[in-house]
Amino acid sequence: MSDQKNDNNVTPESTGDDRVITLSGMYENYFLDYASYVILERAVPHINDGLKPVQRRILHAMKEMDDGRFHKVANIIGQTMQYHPHGDAAIGDALVKLGQKNLLIDCQGNWGDNRTGDGAAAPRYIEARLTKFALDILFNAQTTEWQLSYDGRKNEPITLPVKFPLLLAQGVEGIAVGLSTKIMPHNFNEICKAAIQHLEDKPFRLLPDFQGGGLVDVRDYKRGKRGGKIRVRAKIESLDKSTLVIRELPFGVTTTSLIESIVKANEKGKIKIKKVIDNTAKDVEVVIELAPGISPQVAEDALYAFTRCEESISPNACVIVGEKPLFTDVNEILRVCTDQTKELLKRELEIKESELMEKWHFASLEKIFIEKRIYRDIEECETWEEVIAAIYKGLDKYVVTPSGNPKKTDKRLRLVRDITDEDIVRLTEIRIKRISKYNVFKADEKIAQLEEELKQVRHDLAHLVEYTIAWFQRLLEKYGKGRERKTKISDFDEVNKVSVIANNAKLYANLKDGFVGMGLKKEQFIGECSDMDSVIAFRKNGKFSVTKISNKTFMGENLIHVAVWKKGDDRTTYNIVYLDGKTGKSYVKRFNVKAITRDKEYDLTKGSPRSKIHYFSANPNGEAETISVQLSPTSTARKKQLEFDFSELDIKGRGSQGNVFTKYPVRKVSLLESGKSTLGAIKVWMDNVSGRLNHDERGKFLGDFDTGDYIIVLHKDGSYELTNFELNQKFDIKDIYDIGKLDKKTVVSAVHFEGSKGWTMVKRFQVETQTLGQKFSYISDHSKSKLLYATLDPDPRITYNMKVGTQKMDGQMELKDFIGVKGWKALGNKLSEQRLTSIKPIAKEKNKKVSPGDTIDFDLDKNQGELF
Repeated sequence: MSDQKNDNNVTPESTGDDRVITLSGMYENYFLDYASYVILERAVPHINDGLKPVQRRILHAMKEMDDGRFHKVANIIGQTMQYHPHGDAAIGDALVKLGQKNLLIDCQGNWGDNRTGDGAAAPRYIEARLTKFALDILFNAQTTEWQLSYDGRKNEPITLPVKFPLLLAQGVEGIAVGLSTKIMPHNFNEICKAAIQHLEDKPFRLLPDFQGGGLVDVRDYKRGKRGGKIRVRAKIESLDKSTLVIRELPFGVTTTSLIESIVKANEKGKIKIKKVIDNTAKDVEVVIELAPGISPQVAEDALYAFTRCEESISPNACVIVGEKPLFTDVNEILRVCTDQTKELLKRELEIKESELMEKWHFASLEKIFIEKRIYRDIEECETWEEVIAAIYKGLDKYVVTPSGNPKKTDKRLRLVRDITDEDIVRLTEIRIKRISKYNVFKADEKIAQLEEELKQVRHDLAHLVEYTIAWFQRLLEKYGKGRERKTKISDFDEVNKVSVIANNAKLYANLKDGFVGMGLKKEQFIGECSDMDSVIAFRKNGKFSVTKISNKTFMGENLIHVAVWKKGDDRTTYNIVYLDGKTGKSYVKRFNVKAITRDKEYDLTKGSPRSKIHYFSANPNGEAETISVQLSPTSTARKKQLEFDFSELDIKGRGSQGNVFTKYPVRKVSLLESGKSTLGAIKVWMDNVSGRLNHDERGKFLGDFDTGDYIIVLHKDGSYELTNFELNQKFDIKDIYDIGKLDKKTVVSAVHFEGSKGWTMVKRFQVETQTLGQKFSYISDHSKSKLLYATLDPDPRITYNMKVGTQKMDGQMELKDFIGVKGWKALGNKLSEQRLTSIKPIAKEKNKKVSPGDTIDFDLDKNQGELF
């Protein structure tokens, strides 16, 4: 029994010289030791130097090996293993990652590529050395705190005396036991400038910057604290209407993983592409060929929504401070590292001051010893003690030490410290040859130079903040070139996945049996859809429900309408006539379905048995039609044929009972006349930055759009295009001269260079085509023809410049007065026989007529339309 108690006792037992720890004691204590070890010695960087232990030991080993030449990485790994007890693989991986950051290590050979995910060559084939920047900021044995290595054979630095916020420049990621750290890399130049601003007590802001470029949204960055978030995107360009190209990658994404995500999204039908080509060499280039009929703008949004072209990253600034992990933010890290840099510079200055004082002290003693010929006083001395005493006595005539309490009137040389026996010994070691060739003038010069240096050091110590600012400015000037910001700061629009996903499926329905889905290919085709959509189905008995699209779903027998349903759709309006089974009365109602609970059944009638739908219509823009209602011949109604206009009804909720239409039995309801929208026109804007259409009053107002209205886009390639006003559209701002609503009065005014004639022409025309989504060119197809300016302004005025010979000329013009409206294929009237060098529109509030005294005078021949 006693043995059992002892086994469970945590207290160690002592038997002779052996010490036994029970198993329960190990479990209680060892895990905490292990967790602490991983946090402090493996995964989390120290705030003082921004390095993990393995990185610090690599750099220390490279400094010991440094001779200015490249060393085999295998040798560096072997040298580091004297300090790091975790094997060559861990050291090699850490060294490669350090080298790929292009900051502290010069690399030679195949070090892999973090853009493509390719690994480095074997350590025996690649070489490395410290950069000049690393040698400048990392090492100083005099200011380094040391400790014994793991085996007690070597000394290694506790932390390196880094005189720069290295942690913010490199960034770091690590996972320990119970916590992790993730600090984004920041721009070198911006770090230096922020450090200077901190030293000047000015506010500063630090934002991430990545080697691979790309775009970053930092609205939720929260200075890199835990709980913040950033979104990073690839930079996607549109080469033409069927090709996209990615030239910059989001942080943490390789071309291999990016292409895999694109192919996977294509296989799932979320995007539609024909081919992906990786042309990455010196620069990243991933070419995406789109499937026919796919809009590049919509495809770009789909890439952001469904592939690794966009990534969300959660920073978590955790560092070691005082042997404990601390959660902080990048601003505080910069402040601490900058203040530490100031303190290290102070210590270096103090050390330099001490060294200069020592040099001045001995140089002064040496000068007096030789110049005053004190060495002759020791010629008669017989013992070493007599020699020492003689030199002390000889020096005492010419110098005074601090311990001698010198008076102000004392003209002897004041030393900075007392003379020691070591000083005397050094004097006795001066060779006769040096004494015989001693140059007093050069000695005075050397002492004066030391005094000047000492004065400068003391000035720097007295103005330490200014000295530290100058240090960061020197780093900026010396190493800042070529380290400009590569990642563009941007505010990302939220991509509605449902609106940009490619229609990767088709929806079918068996209306009689009540089955709906993508797999019913033999049944009635409803429309294009995606696997993320929802479907709404109305039944003859007045009930409806909404469910997620699948291959086959039962939604009730006798379906009368099936469609793809969009959440929040307040434009689609349903008009119905239904019979109340209890009273026999027929009701009319109009309603929207903006929000529902999926797979829940809703009733559009009053819920009585034998209720049913007489008439149903779905109107995407709130149209209100007129219907013809034929009553039962056996009814007692005087008038058996009725008409009803739905525009007389207000749109209400789906649960309203509606208005009583007739109490008599209804035989038949049919459409008499289609109507227009009762919701009014939709106000549409185009965002001036993203080019996306919106209802949020962002950007340029395009107009009020109703059923049958279109948008006209004037492209810079000399073509126009008609399109609808659906919000999923996005336009390339750089490719557009003007955009607006097309109506009967719309006139396009254009100035173009006609390549075949070599003239600058003006034309005005109205749109005669009606095809949507197709470009129509209104300039000739000559290779030199070019559109110079185009506008939808009804009263356009321009100012222009041109060069005639060596003379520059400019002028203003009212295009409306220069030429009348002609056909869209006409060339127009000649403005000049030269090509204009520039054209600018004149704002309406600044419009003025051309008057004598302007830069250029011209006569207008209205028959020819020429400017002379």
